[in-house]
This record gives sequence, C-alpha cells and structure tokens, in this order.
Amino acid sequence: MTPDQWPTAFTGRIAHRMRDARKAAGLTMAAVAQGCADRGLPEVTEHSLKNLESGRKTSVTVADFFVLADVLGVPPVTLLFPLGSAATVEVLPGQEVSTWDALTWFTGEAPVDRPATEGTARDVLDVFRQHGDLVAGAAASTALARERRRSASTTLDRARRTTLLQRAEGYEEHAFEDCQELRALRNNMRERSLVPPALPDELAFVDDPDTSNSPGADK
Repeated sequence: MTPDQWPTAFTGRIAHRMRDARKAAGLTMAAVAQGCADRGLPEVTEHSLKNLESGRKTSVTVADFFVLADVLGVPPVTLLFPLGSAATVEVLPGQEVSTWDALTWFTGEAPVDRPATEGTARDVLDVFRQHGDLVAGAAASTALARERRRSASTTLDRARRTTLLQRAEGYEEHAFEDCQELRALRNNMRERSLVPPALPDELAFVDDPDTSNSPGADK
C-alpha cells in the first residue's frame, strides 16, 4: 500500500469495525445518528453514516470517532486495532506490525527492557495503571473484610463467633496493607504534581490522614 492510500484504507477499516459493532449492538444507522445528536453532534447523520460504512466517506474526525464509539458502546481503541480478529495491522504507512504491538504502542504500553524514565508519558501511564490495580485490590479486600466482620457479629454461636472474629482480623490486616499501599502511591503521585483519580466512596477514607486505613476501624 502506498503512503497516499493508507489514510483512506485505515479509515475504511475503522468504518468496517464500526459497522460490525453497530450490528452487534442491534442498532440501526438512524439510532446511531440519534445517539450522536443526543451527545451534541447532530452533524453525524444517517446519510453520513451510510457514506462512511459504504466507503464513500474516507475520513472521520476525532470528535466524531469518540462519540460514535460511545454510542456503539465499545472502547475506541478496539475500533482502531482489530485485536483478536487480525494478526497484523498497518499501523502507519508502510509499517505492518502485530495488532497487539500496534495497540500497546497506541496506549503507551509498548514493552521495554527497563522501566520507563520517570516523567515520561509512558511512566505516567504506568503510574495510573498501577493506581487502578491498587484501587481494585483495596476495594475487594476491604469489602471482604467488612463482610467477614459482619458475619462474625451476627452469629449467636459463641464458639463460632470467636473463630469468625479471628478470621475477620486476618482479612482486615490484608485490607489494611492494601489501603496503605494505595495511600502511599496517591501521596507519591501528588509529590510528583500528578492528580490522582477520585476514589470510590467506600475507599474515601484512604485520603483521610486521621484514619488508620483499616476497614475494621469502625467496628
């Protein structure tokens, strides 16, 4: 493929995946156009969608692309790179690479021999991915610890209550460590002038310096 052909071909592949996503969602072109209008882009009409899917329209704006992905209910990156359905993709004119390598390049996850240099774009992405992992872990362990404590407090069997309380303490210690690790990362992010994402309500206490970060602290 020549460089001047690449933009049209790349847009065509995106349009093909949009069509597949639309059909998988059971949406008509009219419904997609209405969804775009509801999101503030009335210029994405049923007619323009027909032209895009048929190949008569050979380009799509970034704004239209993101709104269409939202209407179709798919992550935008999956429209760019057909992971799982194509082994390779021409990510740039004349550069055919594996679809996975193209996707990780786009998201900043390209593998390297050593950790990313602090302050680089890839390093910032890595920090926020680590934050997401820690939030998920802390939320899961905290919920489990609270459930174990609740189970222990509601049983009328004295011997079983003792056993359950001991188990609950173990779960609470695990949750405590998860929350402490999350707090430390958030503090480090702020020291680097990065703004951490908002915490879910059940983990809001992590940012409170006056709490112990223990799910059992309120027992």
